[in-house]
Amino acid sequence: MSDYRHKLETFENRFPHRDYKIEIVAPEFTSVCPKTAQPDFGTIAITYTPAAKCVELKSLKLYLQSFRNDGIFYENVTNAILDDLVAVLSPRWMKIEAAFNPRGGMTETVTVQHIANA
Repeated sequence: MSDYRHKLETFENRFPHRDYKIEIVAPEFTSVCPKTAQPDFGTIAITYTPAAKCVELKSLKLYLQSFRNDGIFYENVTNAILDDLVAVLSPRWMKIEAAFNPRGGMTETVTVQHIANA
């Protein structure tokens, strides 16, 4: 859980009986490396099948921007985003893919998933 979960707003899914996917891509995600204090840049892709609620995009943008000055590892921020979104949305299925830009000649992509209990 992050300190930013409260920023996420939702709205009612008008088609809760239908399985469909929503994909949101945030190509300007930034955070800070906790070891070097250098900025990290990446793309966050959020794909989910909603149940009763969907995430409101402006609140999601502000939520993601909250990590801008945080010293946090790639793995931690990706899992925190998943935990926060699952907590507020309770989706049927969700995947977060965080693809970070090269730093030191290497890239890293972290992918995490949630599957609701049947």
